Amino acid sequence: MQHVIIGAGPAGVIAAETLRKINPQSSVTLIGDEPEPPYSRMALPYYLIERINEKGTYLRKKDGYFEDKGIKVVRDRVSGIDVSGMALTLEKGGTVKFDKLLIATGSHPISPPIPGIDLPAVHPCWTLEDGRAIAKRAKPGANVVLMGAGFIGCIILEALALRGVNLTVVEMGDRMVPRMMNQTAGNLIKKWCQKKGVTVHTSTKIEAIEKSGGLFKKGLRVKLSNGETLDANLVISATGVKSNIQFLEGSGIETDEGILVNEYLQTNMPNIYAAGDVCQGRDFSTGEYTVQAIQPTAADHGRIAAMNMAGKKTRHQGSVNMNVLDTMGLISSSYGLWMGVDGGDSVELSDPERYRYLSLQFEGDVLVGAQSLGLTEHVGVLRGLIQTKLPLGKWKDLLMKDPTRVMEAYLGATQSIGHNAGII
Repeated sequence: MQHVIIGAGPAGVIAAETLRKINPQSSVTLIGDEPEPPYSRMALPYYLIERINEKGTYLRKKDGYFEDKGIKVVRDRVSGIDVSGMALTLEKGGTVKFDKLLIATGSHPISPPIPGIDLPAVHPCWTLEDGRAIAKRAKPGANVVLMGAGFIGCIILEALALRGVNLTVVEMGDRMVPRMMNQTAGNLIKKWCQKKGVTVHTSTKIEAIEKSGGLFKKGLRVKLSNGETLDANLVISATGVKSNIQFLEGSGIETDEGILVNEYLQTNMPNIYAAGDVCQGRDFSTGEYTVQAIQPTAADHGRIAAMNMAGKKTRHQGSVNMNVLDTMGLISSSYGLWMGVDGGDSVELSDPERYRYLSLQFEGDVLVGAQSLGLTEHVGVLRGLIQTKLPLGKWKDLLMKDPTRVMEAYLGATQSIGHNAGII
């Protein structure tokens, strides 16, 4: 059996390891299009602050790890898929045959249509090559503009601040991390960053990036929609990502925002599966099929897809929307339907002076979503309550009065179920 995986990120690596464990006699090939060994993009901020070196970003640190596991790593880009012939065409030439194929090609950063976005001192922060380029320019005292204050942008933000740059963040939304936190929490994060010396513009767009004038100037001028113009040595674009599905055009594999799959992460082609940022998989909370570009989902997809490829039929129950962020020491998290549901109840606790915020969202007596800022206790319990859909009964009333008593409510509801079932 020839198992082939396109994509050497977390989904691909976990899938390769899972296949090797389940089918030790099979052939496992992992294809990645970057020159480095498989690495984690989430480790790039730690590389930028020199907490780790390049090797520290690698998903598996041991030299010769994949060879020892019997996993063949090919460094090339797949340019096309022949579904009927069950073969991949490689950009450098040649083909790779497969019996079972996993597409885990991830995503790529979106470049907004801004004049000057392709200038040499403008970079995304997505690859190790990007990390090297940013490290060269983001020296102490350098003027750096970060475009985008979403999840990825805020991870990069902290690393840049720790490098001692003069940092300005420009976010077109009305708050920071708008797809993760509501206006109250997002604006508290903004206030926190400003307190730490970072300039933050929300409800603002970058309209153009230009080279600075003058014979000896090598910097940039960044024009904002609020009328300001910023001098910059470096501009970093973190304005979102898009699934890498362009090479599938004409293959017959069905796509939408990502690759369409069923509950077994199988595409419309029986021998082909998808996982990670490229996969339009099931959302646990809504039941809808969406792209969830977060690493925990990629890891979950990789394992389940590999199980199904190996003949161990495993249903994907859906991924819980989960984000945990450390922004210059302020921890924020959101889970599930953090924005609430129609007809549902909600409760919030806000202490802006101490940068504390907690919001719980209910559908009936079931917790379906939560946001937390500056409160790290029991966030695992919040996720567990959402994922198990535990009926809280009277304990919901306790949380509506005091949302911090989540552990007490969890234990009480669990024991109530046990009593009713005759277990306790």
